[in-house]
Amino acid sequence: MTIPTHLLKRKIRVLVVDDSAVVRQTIIELLSMDEDIEVVGSASDPFLAAKKMEETIPDVITLDIEMPRMDGLTFLRKIMDQHPIPVVICSSLAVEGSETTLKALEYGAVEIITKPKLGTKNFLLESQIRICDAVKAASHTGVKRKSLWETDVAPKLTADAVIAKSTHNFMVETTEKVVVVGASTGGTEALRVLLEALPPDSPGIVIVQHMPEHFTTAFAKRLDSLCKITVKEAENGDSIIRGRALIAPGNFHMLLKRSGARYYVEIKDGPLVSRHRPSVDVLFRSSARYAGKNAVGVIMTGMGDDGAKGMLELREAGAETIAQDEKSCVVFGMPNEAIKLGCVVKVLPLENIGRHILQFCN
Repeated sequence: MTIPTHLLKRKIRVLVVDDSAVVRQTIIELLSMDEDIEVVGSASDPFLAAKKMEETIPDVITLDIEMPRMDGLTFLRKIMDQHPIPVVICSSLAVEGSETTLKALEYGAVEIITKPKLGTKNFLLESQIRICDAVKAASHTGVKRKSLWETDVAPKLTADAVIAKSTHNFMVETTEKVVVVGASTGGTEALRVLLEALPPDSPGIVIVQHMPEHFTTAFAKRLDSLCKITVKEAENGDSIIRGRALIAPGNFHMLLKRSGARYYVEIKDGPLVSRHRPSVDVLFRSSARYAGKNAVGVIMTGMGDDGAKGMLELREAGAETIAQDEKSCVVFGMPNEAIKLGCVVKVLPLENIGRHILQFCN
């Protein structure tokens, strides 16, 4: 179907800020491959970026952290104080720098992605998918519906690429519940609110938050310092126990498994699923298969539809399903897609989700 010209919105205008000429050029080339994105300028430091912004105000800025003359965090704070614009932090995310990127989220950055590097064709394709999706998500921050012109740039794989859909009878109901959570854009703050509200004896929780490799370690440590429950980056074979939340490591899928009465997680590689790794759909499908009606599925703020089909499978398996409401979401994409599939039992404000989980599990 051809969309009438008057309904089409203009391209997303992006300003690329990075001190490396090679990185700037690579990002520009990857973004330019998407017909919905236009790079309107690039700069090697924040001072040059400010001059560019006097000529053209971008819709989204991609920003490095470590730069000469002014670091990215200082520039980010100035942007948010003087002229708020969605910012995507594009960082190499060395382990020792992850705390800095957490600060960037506190200061108002929308997304964190890793810098693209030269590699195989598949590696560059994944980099292109991630950076373009991050820019689109940033441009939709606060927007209540997807643009009519938004399109995929590559085939989108389902959870079939990692785990087959179960054809067996679902697990019998037990007294021990497990909570599985999926989030993306805006999820770092939403997860903090959710987990801080939980008491030390809460049901075991397994979380997929779309974020890059290495970043999840620092993110889990930060939440652990703030919450009454224990929070850690998941490792292969970790048991799901009361009073602990496991966060999927960046760039790896996480599956819920069961051996006897013990629930545990499996960490594995694999292709992007629903354009993400880790994927919420993979976690939710495995939870439907191995936990069934013993699971509580929660889908939170984020752009796209990752998790919607998996939540449908959870509901079909008898699980309780919860979606964050539109008002409390940074981006209402993922919850809305699940709601449209008719598989959500409760639509709740962020501050009420933890209370409902506890009431249901008790």
